[in-house]
Amino acid sequence: MASKNSGPSLEETIETKVDRRDFLKKAGMTVAAGGLLTAVAACASEDEEEAATTAAPATTAGAEAAEVVAAEGGPEIEWEMGTSWPLSLDTIYGGAVDFAERVSLLSGGRFRITPRAGGELVPGLEVLQNVQQDAIPVGHTASYYYVGLSPATAFSTALPFGLTYRQQNAWMYEGGGLPLMRDFYADRFGVINFPAGNTGVQMGGWFNKEINSTADLEGLRMRIPGFGGRVMERLGVTVQVLPGGEIFQALQTGAIDATEWVGPYDDTTMGFHQVSTYYYYPGWWEPGPQLDTFIPLSRWNDLPEEYQAIVEAAAYGANATMMARYDAKNPVSLAEIIRSDIELRPFPDDVMQASEDASFELFDETAASDDDFATIYEAWKEFRAGITQWHGLAETAMVSWTGRRA
Repeated sequence: MASKNSGPSLEETIETKVDRRDFLKKAGMTVAAGGLLTAVAACASEDEEEAATTAAPATTAGAEAAEVVAAEGGPEIEWEMGTSWPLSLDTIYGGAVDFAERVSLLSGGRFRITPRAGGELVPGLEVLQNVQQDAIPVGHTASYYYVGLSPATAFSTALPFGLTYRQQNAWMYEGGGLPLMRDFYADRFGVINFPAGNTGVQMGGWFNKEINSTADLEGLRMRIPGFGGRVMERLGVTVQVLPGGEIFQALQTGAIDATEWVGPYDDTTMGFHQVSTYYYYPGWWEPGPQLDTFIPLSRWNDLPEEYQAIVEAAAYGANATMMARYDAKNPVSLAEIIRSDIELRPFPDDVMQASEDASFELFDETAASDDDFATIYEAWKEFRAGITQWHGLAETAMVSWTGRRA
């Protein structure tokens, strides 16, 4: 059953005078189990599926849906969105833009959201707090930036050795993850969250010191947030959390020895390859990091039901599109890195094993001391066990086979 704070069901949202099935097809929306309006995906045909996951301005179906909503005479609403991202990142910041464009399109231009780069409206690492305080009406950020406020926030971005993009989506939309997170965010912060982007599994980061064993982590100064940072601290790393716009200078001046960021495309856009020697993989702390759009519950509950449905649709579309863009762009950038003087290296096995052991020790300790974390962790852990077993068979075998022949 949906939380009372998670908004009305889709059946309640769409008025009977609009043909509901046609609207759902045009807007690319579907209803998740139990009536919780969580997933919006294309229905009916492959063409409509493509329309729902490409940039909103190009969708004929979306334009038709916008006409339907506009005809209903919804109110004029204009919000500014705080984000955690620099303008230079057309993928992550672009995800916020994608979401905003979809909202405008599907509302016939009546509901307009203007994204702002990190630091323009609010500090990039304080988006959630400002949404909580209703200082901004909407934000786009990575929830694991806020583990200092509550460790349970990490579940809607990523945990070390956790879920990949597909697994995270499955847990959120079909495995009960989104209702759990919405209940948590409503109770703890008075906000509602919407999965609205994902980078896929990340790289291990840029280093100016060689890592041959866990001993080389001792005293390493590294920018790494969330639970990944807490695990690294246990392995001797001196952890720093910096917003994206400050990382290059810190690496260039030697204020830090290493940084994690995202993957080949974003990392080269940020210029990290210009001031680093080694590029390690994998980013075990972020196997499928989700980004969230947050809205204060007070504002969410005041939105017309049609606009609530539009927000859900826009977030779902932005979530899918961001991943597709990364999968298209990263291989090109990786090829450029391979042709350069950068040394591409895997983390040593002992680093991977020590990191995994420390991760689950940390999870268990956190669950013992934090009720919110414990509640979500049990459900997450059970889902992870099942889906990793499934993906560890055919999926892993297929990728391993084709990867050897690439």
